[in-house]
Amino acid sequence: MPDPDLDLNLLPALDALLAEGSVAGAARRLGLSASAMSRTLTRLRTATGDPLLVRAGRLMVLTPYAEQIRERTRDALHEARAVLHPSNTEPDLPTLRRTFSIRANDGFVEVFGSALIAAVSAVAPRVCLCFAPKAEKNATPLRDGSADLEIGVLGEMGPEVRVQALFRDRFVGVVRTGHPLASDEQPVRVERYVAFGHVVASRRGRTGGPVDDALAALGLARTVVAVVPSFPAALAVARTSDLIALVPASFFSAQTPASKDVSFSRDTLFAFDLPVATATITVSQMWHPRLEADPVHRWLRQLVLTVCRRETPL
Repeated sequence: MPDPDLDLNLLPALDALLAEGSVAGAARRLGLSASAMSRTLTRLRTATGDPLLVRAGRLMVLTPYAEQIRERTRDALHEARAVLHPSNTEPDLPTLRRTFSIRANDGFVEVFGSALIAAVSAVAPRVCLCFAPKAEKNATPLRDGSADLEIGVLGEMGPEVRVQALFRDRFVGVVRTGHPLASDEQPVRVERYVAFGHVVASRRGRTGGPVDDALAALGLARTVVAVVPSFPAALAVARTSDLIALVPASFFSAQTPASKDVSFSRDTLFAFDLPVATATITVSQMWHPRLEADPVHRWLRQLVLTVCRRETPL
């Protein structure tokens, strides 16, 4: 027999409270008043037999039980919506209102962002793409629903995460025009490559990578004198110094002479093939399986794939 006291209308409120960690935040998310949300929290406490949110100084924090059920609640809500809105229903894109959170690095946004935004706006003008930085490479934002897509090189994402290859890329060396390596006959020799200082792009402050492994196999090493958080910053440094930057070929190719920012113009920068062999990079899009059958999410994934393949074939 169904439980007469079970109110499934509480599920969206529970999800909002667990995601926001506050009554005020949950109220804003659901478009309710703070007092209405507070009354709903009281009902949820009665239904679960747990306080869910407790005072910690001036803030509210989740109880251990609330932490335990946060992901299950989000999954249950998505499943309920999928049941009530069958996946074979085609979305009405011209009237669709939705914000997609896409975790991607600056290089991807610079190369593909404009084309992807234009492609979305052409058929779904009320859809907003929110590009968010990737502070860490893990599946938590996909699992908790704070990110709809993650784009990058596959890392420790968990076995359940869906993955689709978008394009292959490779790294190239970049120096300013007028740099001694810019006048070298191609290819640049490895001894010349390690004779100059290097600027590395790394969000985590790492100085080593596949290039260093390949150099070490030859008994050589480069000197990294600067670490910056992004590829645009690496190019900016290379443009005004004798340092060598390491960036994806697709990113450098996107920096055209017509660029309004002359610091990223190919008129002022010179790219060359690395003097050591490194593995090709496969850039993929990743999503949580609960969104696999969502027709709107499926439309977005196909659009991302189309734009990336058009700009950089696999």
